[in-house]
Amino acid sequence: MYNFLVTSREGAWESGYEYDKSRFLEYTNDDIAASFKELKEPQLQALMELPCLFAYEGTQHTMRVGKVEVKLRRDGKILFARPIIDERIAPIEFAQIKPHQAALDIRDWEINRTHWAVKDEDLFAILHRAGILPEGMVGSKVTKEDLPATSPPETQADSVGAFIEHVFRLNHGRREVFYRGHSNSKKYRLEPSIFRRDQDGNFVYRDAEDRMYRELLVSNSLDFSGDIYTLDRLVRMQHYSLPTRLLDITSNPLIGLYFCCKSHLDDAGEVIVLSMDPGYIKYFDSDTASCIANLSRLSKGVRDSITFDSEDVDGFNDQRALKQLLHFIKEEKPFFEPRLEPGHLRSVLCVKGKHTNSRISFQSGAFLLFGDEAVLDEEGTSDITLHRIAVTNKRSILKELDRLNINESTVFPYIESSAKYIAQKFSFKASE
Repeated sequence: MYNFLVTSREGAWESGYEYDKSRFLEYTNDDIAASFKELKEPQLQALMELPCLFAYEGTQHTMRVGKVEVKLRRDGKILFARPIIDERIAPIEFAQIKPHQAALDIRDWEINRTHWAVKDEDLFAILHRAGILPEGMVGSKVTKEDLPATSPPETQADSVGAFIEHVFRLNHGRREVFYRGHSNSKKYRLEPSIFRRDQDGNFVYRDAEDRMYRELLVSNSLDFSGDIYTLDRLVRMQHYSLPTRLLDITSNPLIGLYFCCKSHLDDAGEVIVLSMDPGYIKYFDSDTASCIANLSRLSKGVRDSITFDSEDVDGFNDQRALKQLLHFIKEEKPFFEPRLEPGHLRSVLCVKGKHTNSRISFQSGAFLLFGDEAVLDEEGTSDITLHRIAVTNKRSILKELDRLNINESTVFPYIESSAKYIAQKFSFKASE
């Protein structure tokens, strides 16, 4: 295994570079990414033990080999990577690497994007075969089996009663509380579907976000005719399973438990309890929510052109991409002040949208709305406190929830869901 670090900032591998967490583990397979779901001392130490290949965006620069010193900064939102270059290994031209890209699991587009991947390949063995390393030079070899295990949740439940007991034990004070169920605690992260990756770490939908948004409006325009805000449309699109930058949460703990148990019946699941101050929660007509929601309408090229490292807010707003974003915002809010805050566009908001359908109403639904490449730390943030309840014995829990009238027919209140539930309920079971 090895770290592959790419940046666009000239000279970064002479001093160090700060990676936003959103760029960490791109193009990294699921098994490895699961080991770094949380970033505590064992995980940071594991990263520092891996050999590294340091690169700049584009193919005209040389690469270096070494190791990296890693520190978390800004409340854990940033990973600072300080390179420790191995001076015994000369700078490597991209032309030397290109014939071995597949063996190194470096995809063609990776070299043109700032990111930090962890690859399941033996860097030194491949460079030796390529004749790039000095004779007899050996690097440390780390495998997936050497990676640290994720810490087990503090609490576990194998019945509805045990789950509710844990919920009541949590003291949130005056904070508002929401829940989200994950059917597989190792596989799923707190990220919206538009940011999700395939098992090899490639983004599945993100680059086509604006086109998917428009295609659904074109093909189903009548369904969206009553929606005023882009956020309203995103909520409806989420309802119809289009990947969006919204992440469903619920104020009903039993709904969170149901979603935890409804699939992957043999895998351990979890219910994540999220608490936050009421002032942190926005509503469907929020200006900040409009700013973030309308990022969905920018093309990939325009969105990627936004530069966030300027400390000058006026200079930030002078960017062409921001002017286009402002145009979209003003379509729904003509009197919006033409001044966008960089921090708002990269934040995660809790939003209560309109209950425009029976599913959202029954599920007591709300949403987390993710800004540009925003990441919700798996250990929580200064605004959102997280607590995890591990869930096992899912089949039994589903039967208990059914006795409380929480099942597919009520959670998804449509005739096809009711028909499926009724057929299942009355099907012949030889074991009963």
